[in-house]
Amino acid sequence: MKLLVIDIQKGIANDGLFNYNNFINDTNKVINAARENNIEVIYVQHDDGPKSNCSIGNEEFDIATQVAPKAGEKIYVKNINSCFGNQDLTEYLSNSDEDTLMIVGLLTNFCIDASVKSAYERGYQVIIPQGTNSTFENEYMTAEATYKYYNEMMWPNRFANCLSVDEAIQLMQE
Repeated sequence: MKLLVIDIQKGIANDGLFNYNNFINDTNKVINAARENNIEVIYVQHDDGPKSNCSIGNEEFDIATQVAPKAGEKIYVKNINSCFGNQDLTEYLSNSDEDTLMIVGLLTNFCIDASVKSAYERGYQVIIPQGTNSTFENEYMTAEATYKYYNEMMWPNRFANCLSVDEAIQLMQE
């Protein structure tokens, strides 16, 4: 198993996200459990390009300090929604014997959804710990409705195994 921490960047990691404090706390529990159980933690950052606020070199691009990587943990940069848009990450994962990816991060309805479905299409078993992804309100749905749509309806029994944080941590300990 590998843990992918996707797009938890300073430009979007704020209290405008659905259930923000619990999201940060639960995500940290999962990250810390992965480290304690020798599960590789891999970070992914989204680069929207030089004319955006979320671009390499801008503070908004940086990984949020609340979930900062430790020395030696891999960091990949992508410029499309799916983390598999980074060819180096895709090759690294495909050269591994691991067939399970646990995914946490932002935003539920953009990069997390695209990464979950891309991982599934590549044959990975995908695990989503509850509360470890989040999003903002949009013109069609509240942030909570968007979160529930993906975590309770779209992904389970199709693309991912959506578990409680405690169940996800138990899997890491096996």
